[in-house]
Amino acid sequence: MTKNILIILISVLFINCKQGTIAQPQAKTTENTSVEKTKVSDVKNIVDFLASDELEGRDTGSEGLEKAAKFIEEEFKKNKIAPYFETYRDAFDAKGTATYNVVGFLKGTDDELSKEFIILGAHFDHIGKGKEVNGDVIANGANDNAAGSSAVISLSKQFAQLKNNKRSILFVLFGAEERGLLGSAHLAEVLKEKNINVYAMVNFEMIGVPLNDKPYKAYITGYEISNMAQKMNEYAGSELIGYLPKAKEFQLFRRSDNYPFYEQFKVPCQTISTFDFTNYDYYHHVDDEASEMNFEFMAELINSCVPVLTKMANTSDKEIKLN
Repeated sequence: MTKNILIILISVLFINCKQGTIAQPQAKTTENTSVEKTKVSDVKNIVDFLASDELEGRDTGSEGLEKAAKFIEEEFKKNKIAPYFETYRDAFDAKGTATYNVVGFLKGTDDELSKEFIILGAHFDHIGKGKEVNGDVIANGANDNAAGSSAVISLSKQFAQLKNNKRSILFVLFGAEERGLLGSAHLAEVLKEKNINVYAMVNFEMIGVPLNDKPYKAYITGYEISNMAQKMNEYAGSELIGYLPKAKEFQLFRRSDNYPFYEQFKVPCQTISTFDFTNYDYYHHVDDEASEMNFEFMAELINSCVPVLTKMANTSDKEIKLN
């Protein structure tokens, strides 16, 4: 008996989903495996500019802060990150000084999960001038917080290229953090009034140098209030995030831009940092210069966060929860 072999040719249909806003086309859910990791040179270029003498310490309301904002806006445009509002600027009054946050938006690829938001943030302002040392009065703010800003900008580039975030992502550079978390407080209130569904907020603060003698790459503030650290390590497949007792002792959870979002939304909102009170001597100091940063470490940390944040943006359920 002769066997007949039937060969069936299967056509693969690619279906393009319609986007709900004009600002940005809907991304495909498949990962672009050709996307390059964040390069050391990319991080260095960002910090070199933001912490340059030209920006004069990025004080609230200053020309230097305006130059920083324009730089960030150009990075977002180049990376095809849309503005969340009509423009990238979220203007507010900082105790009598007009200033702004810079807010970028990457819509999620899933019809339902795109209604949920992850916020990735860092403050980009600094204090302007500091105590004079050898004729230098510019508090450049490399570690505080050009370093954290470089993480948000770099992550925006990676996610825009990957096109694999089912949840929507806001990339935010906060103003007036040094005036008392004013930018994050303003934006958290605005987003609460808009009634957006915030899943989690991850803030980056002072990540320019590695921790001293720790098995993990970074710590998270408010370690005990949620399972974020445990889930991040699970998603990373390594000990990426740890517990720093000093962070709890000095109540760092309440002292960075994560806190206003926690207050408004009561969801996991925490800060990733590597400043451990022993590894950096130039907090609010004129020697907080780009030359003091470990760019190799920074790029490694940022790249380690990509699969973690990708998993956060794609799980069917909200796996990160308050304890």
